[in-house]
Amino acid sequence: MPNKKAAQKELRKGKKNAQRNFVIKDNIKSLSKKSNKALVANETEATAFIAQTMKALDKAAGKGIIKKNTASRKKSRLQKRLNKATKK
Repeated sequence: MPNKKAAQKELRKGKKNAQRNFVIKDNIKSLSKKSNKALVANETEATAFIAQTMKALDKAAGKGIIKKNTASRKKSRLQKRLNKATKK
């Protein structure tokens, strides 16, 4: 338990930020899974799911929730899968 008032506030802020970050990361994971399932099933809305996923990755990277290079790597791999699926 923190002794100082400022340390108590930082503890509260940290918990709140961790909760917010968890929700955003969870959303990215679920969108990625939906995108991958849509690509495997050759569904028409796969491009829409991928667009949503890329937008979520960009927003998370902009807010500092995930690193910029991590977002770029995930976007690149998704785009590669989409290009491979549409090439067939």
